[in-house]
Amino acid sequence: MGVELGLVPLASVYPSTTLSMATSSRLRLHAALGLGALLALGAAAAPVRAQQLHVPYSIDTLRNGLTLIVHEDHSVPIVSVNTWRHVGSGDEAPGRTGLAHLYEHLMFMGSLHAPYPMFDRLLEAAGGDNNASTWTDATNYYENGPSSALPLMLWLEADRTGYFLQTMDSAKVDLQRDVVKNERRQSYENQPYGMASLKLTEMLYPVGHPYHHPTIGSMADLTAASLEDVKNFFRKYYAPNNTTLVVAGDVSTPEVKRLVEGYFGGIPAGKPVTRPAVPAFQLARDTSLTLEDRVELPRLYNEWHSVKAYSPDDAALDLLAYILTGAKNSRLTRSLVYEQQVAANVFARQDSRHLDGAFTIVATARPGHSLDEIQHAVDSVITALVASGPTPRELEQARNSVAASFLNSLERVAEVADQLNRYYYLTGQPDYFQKDLARYDAVTASDVQRVARKYLTAHRVYLRIVPQGRKEVTP
Repeated sequence: MGVELGLVPLASVYPSTTLSMATSSRLRLHAALGLGALLALGAAAAPVRAQQLHVPYSIDTLRNGLTLIVHEDHSVPIVSVNTWRHVGSGDEAPGRTGLAHLYEHLMFMGSLHAPYPMFDRLLEAAGGDNNASTWTDATNYYENGPSSALPLMLWLEADRTGYFLQTMDSAKVDLQRDVVKNERRQSYENQPYGMASLKLTEMLYPVGHPYHHPTIGSMADLTAASLEDVKNFFRKYYAPNNTTLVVAGDVSTPEVKRLVEGYFGGIPAGKPVTRPAVPAFQLARDTSLTLEDRVELPRLYNEWHSVKAYSPDDAALDLLAYILTGAKNSRLTRSLVYEQQVAANVFARQDSRHLDGAFTIVATARPGHSLDEIQHAVDSVITALVASGPTPRELEQARNSVAASFLNSLERVAEVADQLNRYYYLTGQPDYFQKDLARYDAVTASDVQRVARKYLTAHRVYLRIVPQGRKEVTP
């Protein structure tokens, strides 16, 4: 097969098939307020929240189980193809960690009709770009470029969905295995404070929990992975019925459906993916660990078990994180960095994912100050917030910041495409935009106070990173 993909008939790329697009549901949600008008309002969060934000889309399912979501936006002649494989490090078996992330690399090593390095060369020649990411719950591949490149993007994605294993061999696995190992060294083992995220997951989540091991995997498991392990992982998780494809931008929905059916329709479905239920758990006690590292300043991590994405307390915890460190006048930032000047920086976040969540506060000590001082200052701020809750001004500032950031992200069609995929996977509703914003409007000061009391006074994980040779006493 030649590389003049725009001239190749659909029927010659994949075998003809009698399978047709079977519509599981067809939702056309028209905007009460257009996206362009919404974005023109910018950071004026309060007026925006009074409007109804809708991102129109259609959703269909091919007979092989592939889910297709299409969103038309004709404001600029660009398109984003966003593919979610519903597999992440949380799906890995014991002793085989790192396979999900390894596949993020392997999928760019060529397929039957687009051998390496044709994927990148063809896409770049058409004015496009691509990348991927892996985390605990999913692996995301995306291509962005001019709308004229859409057939090429879909052809390339389909070819590595249906014709990837035919080109996979030990040499490619060994090459990318070494790349991932080197990435682990650079990003974690040899990175200042880099081991913190690896240790925190082990400390917070019990053995057997899907999030107990890091996404990067262990060196031993990466070394042990065989070619057959890699192929079996693809067969199980990279089938069309475990995939959601979002096409967003300057496109015609009927044309997208025609292309997707032609390119993907003949790829066989895989066996249904079943996952065991994850038992609920609570930390039975405070856990602490001190690590020495090649760093200049000590750093303190406090982490609590919280809730998964879009749970009832998730939005309140997001706002709590902002109230603590989201701005210069936030509670922890003002107290630790500016008033007491015991910390060089401090950061809080609610990390909510598909199965579970964690609330984390990280603070780096200023020269001459200890982590004991940091810990005392953090606990004092939490105690005061639990006692009195946030002020109306703090809560409104947090809401407005969340809304402004949310709306700014909608300026980019690639962000909209990824959000449609994320919402569909985590809530079952691609157009969850308005409901997402509404979650934050519904949070009251007493909600923030309540979640601070419920989660930040429970048992936690303490991790201290200290300069080598200066090991401090743990709490």
